[in-house]
Amino acid sequence: MMPDVYSSADDCRKGGAVIRFLAELRRRNVFRAGTLYAAVAWLVVQVATQVFPFFAIPDWVVRLIVIAALIGFPVVLAVAWYYEFTPEGLKLESEVPRAASITRQTGKRLDHAIIAVLCVIVVLLLANTVVRNRDSGAIQDKSVAVLPLLNENGDAGDQYFSDGLSEDLISMLGRVPELKVIGRNSSFRFRGDLSDSRGIGAKLGVANLLEGTVRRQGERVRIVASLVSAADSRVIWSQTYDRELKDIFDVQSDIAQSVASSMRATLLGKTIASTDEPPGGNLAAYNAYLQGNFYRARSTEADDRTAIAHYEEAIRIDPRYASAHAALSYTWTMLAGAFLDGPAMQQAYARARTASDTALSLDPDLADAHIARGVFLDWAEFDWRGAEAAFRRGLQLAPNDGNAMSFLADLLATRGRPDQAVEWKRRALEKDPLHATWYEALASYYSALGQLDDAQRAIEKAITLQPNAASFHETLTVIAIRRGDAATALRVAQQGPPGSWRDVAVALARQIGGDPAAADAALQDVVARYGDGNAYQIAEIYAVRKQPEPMFAWLERAWSNRDPGISYLLYDPFLLAFRDDPRFAAFCRKVGLPPPSPRKGADAGA
Repeated sequence: MMPDVYSSADDCRKGGAVIRFLAELRRRNVFRAGTLYAAVAWLVVQVATQVFPFFAIPDWVVRLIVIAALIGFPVVLAVAWYYEFTPEGLKLESEVPRAASITRQTGKRLDHAIIAVLCVIVVLLLANTVVRNRDSGAIQDKSVAVLPLLNENGDAGDQYFSDGLSEDLISMLGRVPELKVIGRNSSFRFRGDLSDSRGIGAKLGVANLLEGTVRRQGERVRIVASLVSAADSRVIWSQTYDRELKDIFDVQSDIAQSVASSMRATLLGKTIASTDEPPGGNLAAYNAYLQGNFYRARSTEADDRTAIAHYEEAIRIDPRYASAHAALSYTWTMLAGAFLDGPAMQQAYARARTASDTALSLDPDLADAHIARGVFLDWAEFDWRGAEAAFRRGLQLAPNDGNAMSFLADLLATRGRPDQAVEWKRRALEKDPLHATWYEALASYYSALGQLDDAQRAIEKAITLQPNAASFHETLTVIAIRRGDAATALRVAQQGPPGSWRDVAVALARQIGGDPAAADAALQDVVARYGDGNAYQIAEIYAVRKQPEPMFAWLERAWSNRDPGISYLLYDPFLLAFRDDPRFAAFCRKVGLPPPSPRKGADAGA
């Protein structure tokens, strides 16, 4: 028993020594000094990680701060043990008589400092939580951008294939109601740029990125697809497919379903299949269709004609190919409206009508067929009621289709509902947030509503995304004219690229510049050079000049020429200044638009 008694006494002596040591640590404020240092160091590191990136300070500087903070911790503890703060400054603890020690007062000061720093930390944590909650609302977990699959063949002639597969995946994922899927225009801006997934995710407003590669060799295709977290580049799902080319549709379906499932989207047991697959699964027809899509995306007259040839080849191979007929209709309409006039334009529109009829008869439930029909009715026939119905049907079949949302927005503005147009265009921009021309349209809607600051921000965003777009500077000119700023109007008009858009913008700006001779010369120059194709814009110039007689004459000419500018009539602030003129209401009824309500109150005298 004796060894146990001695052991217990020894333990007591050791315990007493530990208690005395801890008491001395507290008396010398070592715990307080360590706590204050740790809190301040944590605060410094957090500020550095949040602020330094904005000033392009390298990451190694933050790492250096963390290392210095860790090294400094034991140093602070040692200083607190060996030294004491006195009214005369820092002294060795051994040199301070116990009766003269002020460690109790120093401890209280340290307590106050600790409380202050902890309050700052709590505020920062709460602010960070609020920001995270706000961002999580802005960026949905179930959101993805399909970046263009990289063509590993190295042959530029095969890029249409990798681009086509990427577009098909966008379309397929877009049919999953729970998912937010970014459109082609925005996601394809990041072709080959995977260096900053966080930045790409922030710009596109998505939590996930689908990336990958395609290599086609003979009758085989190898696809590597990966779903990564935009926040940290973490791979959520990845798969390599090495299949025969004839299995390409199964591969696409598997990728789409795997991606959707990885984001916990509800599929309700449904298979996500490609709507662009030919009914007979003919790869030659699909290949021609993808080539058509590739050239159509370039939006030039020559490329539109090349796209048409490829769509016609796809239809020749498989006449039942509804997607090819719909794409053919859409491209004929775009070619006619953007590049043709006279008999050539009417012939192109006739072919668009035929292709549209065929697409709808082959597949009445194909969203693209209804969207193409809406574009045709809008551009070719000015059947705006029918176009709206077609776009809404397209959205019923494809609720996440940003293009359909954008077309519907334009149509609503045409029919005199710019407030509703703003809502739909903003919804479209959620799907395709870097689509420059959509921001321009949004600026026009805001301008019609008198929200000039919002209009200014929207058009400046458009110009930032696409600086050389000809029409953007005219829209900016219109906003400056509405503000009554003649100098700015002329300056921004002259900044546009050479061509009819700039000349019309300059002519508009000259009308409020206080120089009648310059205003007349600019108008006559536009009439002489562009009178055959820009009748609507000339009517606008006369509206700014407050000359209704020639304005209405040029509007009639625009209608006779089927000038697409007519679609702007009910949200054009210059022409709406004449809404109280009976001729304006009569013209609206003539072209199938609802006459606007008369101006009231202060607006009537504007």
